[in-house]
Amino acid sequence: MMRPRTKARLAGFFYLVTIVAGVYAQGFIAERLFVGGDAGATAANILNHPSQFRTGFAVYLVEMTAQLAMTALIYDLLEPVSKSAALVSAVFGFVGCTIKIVSRLFYYAPILALGGSQYLTVFSREQLNALALLMIRINDQGAGIALVFFGFATLLKAYLIVRSTFLPRFLGILAALGGAGWLTYLWPPLGARVFPYIGALGLIGALAMIGWLLTVGVDEQRWTAEAKAARASIW
Repeated sequence: MMRPRTKARLAGFFYLVTIVAGVYAQGFIAERLFVGGDAGATAANILNHPSQFRTGFAVYLVEMTAQLAMTALIYDLLEPVSKSAALVSAVFGFVGCTIKIVSRLFYYAPILALGGSQYLTVFSREQLNALALLMIRINDQGAGIALVFFGFATLLKAYLIVRSTFLPRFLGILAALGGAGWLTYLWPPLGARVFPYIGALGLIGALAMIGWLLTVGVDEQRWTAEAKAARASIW
């Protein structure tokens, strides 16, 4: 069996890949290609930089692969605290990942719409540009919906961390603040308006968790004791 500290460090590694890939794809590719409200400029950017656009899609997929692995490992780490709560948290996380992966299909769709295929000649250039921008907007809305599920997952994860004896409580408190922030996307206009603040708060909590998992991991003796107690409990 893999040691708990090794699981923790793997979880920290995949968490780091998730953050780095997401920030790079969104901040250094998508934000530079997509011009909000200007379908013509957005279409021109995509057509003039197809390799960069496809790289963004690939990096998004790396992000989601890492997040799936991280979610599974975090579940394994927190299961001794409460198996049912850890399972529900993981389910919320996996649902969020599924929604986000489906959303990325809409990220990729504009390059298909703008590719000049013969069957698309029934549409005018302006219509194709508008359609491309619409699909980008759907991608963004899908990512916002996923954040709601990540918010519920993070709140449960925060509860488990605070209850555990093998991780510091301040990580749970930071996670709770970040998870509550993601729930602002229950009302998407509010979430979009306060995103710079909740994004910064979530990033602080994520970096604290990543740093701890990579450098310290978990207290293996206490983790093992909780795991044995959980297996012995009739509940």
